[in-house]
Amino acid sequence: MSEAEEPPAQGSRRTGKPTINDVARLSGVSKKTVSRVINRSPLLNDETRRRVETVIRELGYVPNPQARALALRTNFLIGLIHDNPNAQMVLNVQQGILEALQGTDFAMVVRPVDRGAATLMDDIRSFLERQRPYGVVILPPLSENDAIARLCDELGCRYVRMGSAELDDAEHMVASNDREAVAEAVQFLYTSGHKLIGLIAGPHGFRSAAERRRGFEDALRSASLKLPRSLIAEGNYTFESGIAAAEKLLDLSPRPTAIFASNDEMAAGVIHAARARDIAVPEELSVIGFDDTPIASHIWPPLTTVRWPIVSMARSAALKLLAGQGRGEEAEPSLFLSRLVRRASVAFAPQG
Repeated sequence: MSEAEEPPAQGSRRTGKPTINDVARLSGVSKKTVSRVINRSPLLNDETRRRVETVIRELGYVPNPQARALALRTNFLIGLIHDNPNAQMVLNVQQGILEALQGTDFAMVVRPVDRGAATLMDDIRSFLERQRPYGVVILPPLSENDAIARLCDELGCRYVRMGSAELDDAEHMVASNDREAVAEAVQFLYTSGHKLIGLIAGPHGFRSAAERRRGFEDALRSASLKLPRSLIAEGNYTFESGIAAAEKLLDLSPRPTAIFASNDEMAAGVIHAARARDIAVPEELSVIGFDDTPIASHIWPPLTTVRWPIVSMARSAALKLLAGQGRGEEAEPSLFLSRLVRRASVAFAPQG
């Protein structure tokens, strides 16, 4: 059955919905020609295309996506493959992808995997072969695995990798400038008089965690400040790990006057831990996070943070996949700049 060949006219009589047969009859063309218009085939002259598109609009005809998928030997699915502990980040990515898919026949399918599993590559292969998505967006840290990109190529599946640094060519990547953005944030702490600055790093194996730590170290080096190992605490991008890391840093004597946390969830944990000890934020402890998720503006005091344009990045990633489908025809950017958002969680360093 060719694309968009739906049940014949009796289906139309049952449902009252126009079919491809109705469009063909009123346009004076064959069903095959209507199918070519729907699939944006270049094998048509402009006059025929306009005539068929006009009839489609006037009838309110909606092509059958299952039939289209059968004809094109693919599904109208954009996959999101991830293994990320930051639930808000994953939700923001989904928002960006859905914005790109709005008004199209495409839908999103989300596939969480375990990057530590011995079966990781088999799991992803099974997903791609079973679902046959039109393309996939791959989130960090999975996006940093070149073997996954090679698997997508092998199976003929379009892909875009999201990350905190450049991971691929422009067609297959969207990235942010985490290192430079964090350096700017820590420089802001230094110019606010802070000399003893703690770091809550992100989880091992995440390029974002490594890039943000490098930015932190760049800023301290530029300010001729040392970074004792005691001023570094490990976290895993969760609120609870932020509390645990803050406890270690706040046990120090002297304790830091400022803490940079590698995401907002952990920064919120820092503020929680400080309040439990009656340490005033920002009067006694300044805090900066990264992401600018809703928690940053909802907690008190509102959090100074680095705004990570994750929704825009995800939208661009999906539009890169849709290039050639009537969406994403303009060249989509591959590099997105994060910027510091100053709120009330930073003050001048306390004296004495």
